[in-house]
Amino acid sequence: MVPHLTTALSGPLQLLEQEILGAMPTIEHWFRQQWQNHSAPFYTSVDLRNSGFKLAPVDTNLFPGGFNNLRPEFEPLCVQAVMTAVEKICPDTRQFLLIPENHTRNAFYLQNVAALKSILQRAGFAVRIGSLLPEITAPTPLELPGGQHLVLEPVRRQGNRLTLEDFDPCAILLNNDLSGGIPAVLQGLAQPVVPPLYAGWSTRRKSRHFAAYDGVAKSFAALVGIDPWWINPYFSRCGQVDFSDRQGLDCLSEQVETLLGKIRAKYAENNIRDEPFLIIKADAGTYGMGIMTVKSADDLQRLNRKQRNKMSVIKEGQTVREVLIQEGVYTYESVESAVAEPVVYMIDHYVVGGFYRVHTERGINENLNAPGAHFVPLAFEITAIAPDQNQAPDATPNRFYTYGVVARLAMLAASLELEEMALTQGD
Repeated sequence: MVPHLTTALSGPLQLLEQEILGAMPTIEHWFRQQWQNHSAPFYTSVDLRNSGFKLAPVDTNLFPGGFNNLRPEFEPLCVQAVMTAVEKICPDTRQFLLIPENHTRNAFYLQNVAALKSILQRAGFAVRIGSLLPEITAPTPLELPGGQHLVLEPVRRQGNRLTLEDFDPCAILLNNDLSGGIPAVLQGLAQPVVPPLYAGWSTRRKSRHFAAYDGVAKSFAALVGIDPWWINPYFSRCGQVDFSDRQGLDCLSEQVETLLGKIRAKYAENNIRDEPFLIIKADAGTYGMGIMTVKSADDLQRLNRKQRNKMSVIKEGQTVREVLIQEGVYTYESVESAVAEPVVYMIDHYVVGGFYRVHTERGINENLNAPGAHFVPLAFEITAIAPDQNQAPDATPNRFYTYGVVARLAMLAASLELEEMALTQGD
């Protein structure tokens, strides 16, 4: 299903699509050069927002769930991409230990784990699933919708190797974002661990990612000849905030007013009549927790206790002290009249699919990664790497190609971000 874009397509977005389509050979050559110099993350998902005048990433996940929401017919693309990724990391690998989140009661997430296991198995690897939960002391079968089941097994530390009973894996694939910290059992392993431990939210920061993306967007914009703002949300950061005690809100209010002023100037320059807004979110963390929309600094002063408590704690009970203040990007795409946003999935440096996150109870300026969201697979034509220059810029394959280009820019930023972190971590 192709979503409906409710804004006129004569604005910058269609111009952006035209510029990207016209520069496709140059763009693909530029990407090839980048991947000769940088290593893509093992897998990545990127949340995009399409406002009709802007197409920009608003979040980049290095431990993506949701592989079960991709179109099944594109699993061969995932399999081929996994083969490429593994050849680069550990070409002798035959056995993978897959370590998921501790969501044993979340059937949708477990379906994602099953999809990942299937992809790895079809790529030619033996795969078993290890649990970090202390209550998993023996192989534990979990029933999934549709008659499937998974078996979680307790991990064992034997010297500098992580094993299961009668299973000594060559490599470990994390699908656990380590929000609660890096468990001792995962530290100092001889086996390759992908993504690396420092990619988890205990050390990673969104502000570092978007700083890297800012440089990538500027380079790409110069290459194509566009305004980098079309693909790049403004942002800033506050590092000492306590919502529960109203500490640090003066810093936050100042940043909000400064950022809104910059956005108003760009709106005026581009004759955009929408009202600027910002998204304030925890600088570390995922699952749509610790996120709010503001249109002025006054909104911060009007927060009630329930709203402040909601902003104070995120996944695994982690307290929010650092926040990202990000330019809000409207989404004018809809599926069956419900607000939607595209999410693009990649393995290694290949686009392998995506879906629309759809929410019937959220507005065009709100976070859609919230309870009540559902998912509609993106109908990628052949893949997002195959535009049709004989069709209009907003034709289905061309729009999805543009999605894939912007998502790959975010993935490249993640690669640069991880390289910088590796240096600071001494890896």
